[in-house]
Amino acid sequence: MLLVLRNALRHKLRTVLTMVGIIVAITAFGLLRTIVDAWYAGANASSSARLVTRSSVSLVFPLPLAYAQKIRQIPGVRSVSWAQWFGGVYVSERNFFPQFAIDAPSYLAMYPEFILSPEERKAFLTDRKGAIVGRKLADRHGWKVGDQIPLRGTIYGGNWSFTLRGIYDGADKGTDLSTMFFHWDLLNETIKKMYPRRADTTGVFIEQLADPAQAAEVSAAIDATFKNSLAETLTETEKAFQLSFVSMTEAILLAIQAVSFVVIVIIMAVMANTMAMTARERGAEYATLKALGFPNGFVAMLIFGESIGIALAGGAVGIALTFPLASAFAEQTGTLFPIFFVSEGTVLMQLGAAALVGVVAAVFPAWSTARVRIVDGLRAVA
Repeated sequence: MLLVLRNALRHKLRTVLTMVGIIVAITAFGLLRTIVDAWYAGANASSSARLVTRSSVSLVFPLPLAYAQKIRQIPGVRSVSWAQWFGGVYVSERNFFPQFAIDAPSYLAMYPEFILSPEERKAFLTDRKGAIVGRKLADRHGWKVGDQIPLRGTIYGGNWSFTLRGIYDGADKGTDLSTMFFHWDLLNETIKKMYPRRADTTGVFIEQLADPAQAAEVSAAIDATFKNSLAETLTETEKAFQLSFVSMTEAILLAIQAVSFVVIVIIMAVMANTMAMTARERGAEYATLKALGFPNGFVAMLIFGESIGIALAGGAVGIALTFPLASAFAEQTGTLFPIFFVSEGTVLMQLGAAALVGVVAAVFPAWSTARVRIVDGLRAVA
């Protein structure tokens, strides 16, 4: 081990520059993988016990609220709720965040991952103009319970104002904390006055299943119920519903994933060149070790140890830098990625990538050095 350390520090500038390259590559790899994870976060956090029903034509076409009663009667459905996208603007378009009008009692019961204190839950349920927001969204805008949240309607015109009655936390890291919820009844009352023909409709229905294993059967039964109606439906699992949005940017995701692996391949080539250069410079030394009785395996392990040590040291620093860089990135992107954190899986991939770089970079130098005859190695002294 001491000999490996001395070899690694013999050319300090070369070692430092190699480590810097590895640090940059591992950090970039981790950040890119975190972006990919964030893109899939909504789908990964979805429940297998929930279905989403929308218009079979497009999500922009509403469904009659009367469908709720028929859906409740379908075997396998435990409960039904509904939600409507609002699309308001807070101060300016740059402050975008999701807003949904929901049937609050049934919706909150269906999403136990949204954690509210009993007092805040009661205040929200009893205040017709009340709203709740996620902790991340509240912190971003400096909101506190009791504040007024003004929104300028886009889909539903006019100026709207809501009283913040609660700030919810998440049951785990995968919970979206960047969304605002308010009462569907308030939205519907206003629609009846402004757009009577659009009243008593909603964007999606959410169904809680009695048995998640029956998702396919229940989905088919719901869609069959409204087949040949004026508003046919498409029912799918909550995960499939979320993935339908991800699929719109699939090409971008593939490009990001490709770049993340290309970065590792590039630094692997750089590291391999460094180790090959090192092995050539020390050819006479390794031949001397062989002449003294050290086996070929020992010489090869010296090269592997040096390469893996440098790669893992650089990888460790790169992993450590990923966390503050990811936090800064999330801060700059605002609500573009509601869920953004460096997962354990990403850290393990970074560590594995660093180890792989070290191993692959040492394979050829170790193999060629181990095969060199003692006399050929000593002849290189001249």
